[in-house]
Amino acid sequence: MLPLSTPERIIERTVREEWGRILAALVKSVGDFQLAEDCLQEALAIALDKWRRDGLPDSPAAWLLTAARRKAIDRLRREQNFSSKQGDIAYLMDLENSAAAAAAADEGGEGDDTAIPDKRLEMIFTCCHPALEQKTRIALTLRTLGGLTTEEIAAAFLDRPQAMAQRLVRAKKKIKLAGIPYEIPELDVLPERISSVLSVIYLIFNEGYSASSGDSPVRADLCDEAIRLARIVAQLLPEECEVAGLLALMLLHDSRRLTRTDDEGALIPLEHQNRRRWDRGKIDQGSQLLHQVLPKDRLGPYQLQAAISAVHAQSSSWKETDWHQIEALYALLYQINPSPVIRLNQSLALSYTRSPADALSMLEEAATSGALENYQPFYAAKADLLARAGQKQEAEESYRSAITLSDNDSERQFLEEKLTALKNGSAADAG
Repeated sequence: MLPLSTPERIIERTVREEWGRILAALVKSVGDFQLAEDCLQEALAIALDKWRRDGLPDSPAAWLLTAARRKAIDRLRREQNFSSKQGDIAYLMDLENSAAAAAAADEGGEGDDTAIPDKRLEMIFTCCHPALEQKTRIALTLRTLGGLTTEEIAAAFLDRPQAMAQRLVRAKKKIKLAGIPYEIPELDVLPERISSVLSVIYLIFNEGYSASSGDSPVRADLCDEAIRLARIVAQLLPEECEVAGLLALMLLHDSRRLTRTDDEGALIPLEHQNRRRWDRGKIDQGSQLLHQVLPKDRLGPYQLQAAISAVHAQSSSWKETDWHQIEALYALLYQINPSPVIRLNQSLALSYTRSPADALSMLEEAATSGALENYQPFYAAKADLLARAGQKQEAEESYRSAITLSDNDSERQFLEEKLTALKNGSAADAG
C-alpha cells in the first residue's frame, strides 16, 4: 500500500473528493464541458510529474484548477479561430490574475480550497436541462459532477460501458451546440427539472453508500456531497415533497454509516449492526422531514423509500422489524415505479412475511425482463433466499455469480464468507 502523502495518493484523493468542485468551476470558466474535462485530465498528468519532483503544493485542488485553466488558455490560443476566442482568453487571464492575487495575499502560493467557487449546483441544473433526454441528464451529471467513471455509471443503469461512453460524448456536444446556459434557472422553471436533479443526487449518494468498486464499501465523501446538495435544493424548493423525501431517505440511510463495517473494513449486514451506534440526530432529522411531508398526501418514490428506511431505523432489533409494513410499502412503491430492482427488494421483505419460497417466485418473475441479468445484488439476494429455502447447491451457484460480478473488495469478501459458511453447512450464516 502506498504512503498516504505520496503524489499518487494525493491525486487519487483529490479526484475522489474534489473532482466535481474543480470541474464545475472550470466549466464555468471555459464554457465547454469537453474542453474543461480534457484540460483537467492534462493538469492531473502534469501534477503527477511535478509533485514527484518538487513536492506537494499547499492546496492540490487549487493547483489543479489553476493548471487546467492555463491549459485551456493555451488550447484556445492554438485554435484556428483565434480571433473569436479573444474574449474567452481575456476572461480566463483575468481569473488567473485574481487567483494569483488571492494566493499572494494568503501567502500560500496557490491559494486555499475555499478560493474555488462552488458551482456544483449550477452544473447539476445545466446537465438536467430539458433539451437532454432523462437518462442522459443523470449520466452526464454523475460523470462530470459526481466523478464516477463511465463503468460505474453504466453499472448503475445496467448498461454496457461503451454505449454509456457514446451517450456522454453526445450529451457534451449537444450542450455546446445548443448553447445551454450554465446557471440555476429561475424559480418558475425549477420544478420541471427537479426529477432529474433528484435522480442525480440519489445516484451520487447510492454510489457513496454502496461503492461499486474499490477497497471500501462506503465513500463518505459522496454521501456527504449528496446530502449537502439535497439541503440546498430543499432551500430552493421548500414545497417540493419529493425533495424532502430524498433528503430524509439519505439521512436515514447515512445514520447507519459507522456500523456498516468493522475495524478492518469488512461489511456488517443490517441484522448484525449495533443499533445503539446509529446516528440518532440523522434519524430524528429524517423522521421529522417525513412527518412534515407525508400528511400532504403527495406521495412519491423517495418518500416511500424513506418511510421504509424509517421503519428499520425505529425498530429496536432485526427480530422486531415490522416486515409487513415494509412489504406493503414496497408494494405501493412498485405501483408508482414498476422497477425490477424494487421488486427484488420487495421479495426480500416478502421472505419474512411469508416464506423464502414465495420470495423466490417473486424474484424470478422480476428477472424475466432480463434487466437483472448482470445485476450483482440480484444474485446475492437469490443466493440468500435459496440458502434459507434449503437449496444449498443452487445457492452456492448464485453466490459464485454474485462474487464474479462484484468489483468492490469488501463486498466480494463478504460474499465469499457467505459461500464458505454455506459449504460448511451453516445456512443461518449464509442466508
